[in-house]
Amino acid sequence: MAHPARTGRQLNAGRLIRPANREFLIRGLSGAALGMAFALGAAAVHAMGGQPLQQKPLERQGAIRAPEALLFKTLLEIKNNRLDVALREIDQVILAYPNFRLAHLIKGDLLLARTRPLTTIGNDQNAPQERLADLREEAVARLARHQQQRPVDRVPRYLLQLHPDQKYAFVVDTAKSTLYVFENRSGTPRYIADYYISSGKNGIDKLREGDKKTPVGVYHVTSRMPREKLADLYGVGAFPINYPNEWDKRRGRNGFGIWLHGTPSDTYSRPPRSSDGCVVLTNQDFETITQNVQIGLTPVIISKNIEWVDPDSTQSLRQELARNVESWRRDWESRATEKYLAHYAASFTAGKQNFDGWAQQKRQVNAGKTWIKVKVDNVSMFLYPGMDNLAVVAFEQHYESNNLSNSMRKRQYWIKENSGWKIVYEGAA
Repeated sequence: MAHPARTGRQLNAGRLIRPANREFLIRGLSGAALGMAFALGAAAVHAMGGQPLQQKPLERQGAIRAPEALLFKTLLEIKNNRLDVALREIDQVILAYPNFRLAHLIKGDLLLARTRPLTTIGNDQNAPQERLADLREEAVARLARHQQQRPVDRVPRYLLQLHPDQKYAFVVDTAKSTLYVFENRSGTPRYIADYYISSGKNGIDKLREGDKKTPVGVYHVTSRMPREKLADLYGVGAFPINYPNEWDKRRGRNGFGIWLHGTPSDTYSRPPRSSDGCVVLTNQDFETITQNVQIGLTPVIISKNIEWVDPDSTQSLRQELARNVESWRRDWESRATEKYLAHYAASFTAGKQNFDGWAQQKRQVNAGKTWIKVKVDNVSMFLYPGMDNLAVVAFEQHYESNNLSNSMRKRQYWIKENSGWKIVYEGAA
């Protein structure tokens, strides 16, 4: 993974969490602000897997991350016992984002720091503690986001292949409260931006309606809902996705209304775990990603933790799947029905038909054909998050025979079994 240039002083993570170095910190901090810096810094280090906190340039790296950058700069000024400068920094955030509740909370803490010691962010004991806990979580998530390296030379291993018409792909990392945008550059996905997001109150892996969890899987944007058709809760707009997808339904998962959407008009951003299952962006960020969305085409892959790989490392799996799709196409076209049926898993179902009933129907249909031609193009391939043995393949299918001709966008789920890759589902995309 690339390491962008770093400038400025370093705020060493070890000094924040190792008792042996605590005296060093005390000399550099006012007693009033020590608690806030310790709590935020240590929690952010933990969120980053123990990586050290370091000051970074404030210029654009993908998405504009001004809230994270200015929040971090505020913490650095607290560390250097420059509370007045820290106040000016947080005032910049409030000026730019007047409804940013976390910024107002930090400003209140800095004002309190002049009169009494602070033990954590949000020292107002009269405020609702649940809301304060949410804002602390947002502070930690934003600090960790500011510190994480951007994947300029890596891709999520799920993005095996985008077809030429798919210009962008979204990949959501719920653990890092981040939505990444990748651009299709001659078939290779390249990182261009990332945005802070909120997800389900009760975590991920949605099972049923009302569980307030965000689903994990491979989805796509199905439509756009404009602001005027939405309640204020959803902000400037919404992009519904196709949850539950075919794999969700196969596993008995249900529910509806999983969207990418914005925030209420009086709220800049929401805490990391605060939605009923949707992926929530700030209104500004939602409007920015709107230019990247193609209805019916843009994939939205939601994962707990993204596994980053070199783009070339997915080549062998992509080629393996491509060979299986081509073999399936060729066997269908040759009317070698038993070889064609061998590409399907024993657990394959078509509507209410099990594999045996469906296979018998296919034998009867193919027996009436004197010739078949099948063309497959515009292929996309995605590995399913959390499942190394499941891939989603979609393509344009052009079918001709002596008595039928049609074209359709088809989606297949291929599962890897002991005997190789098999189709466990197929249908119109």
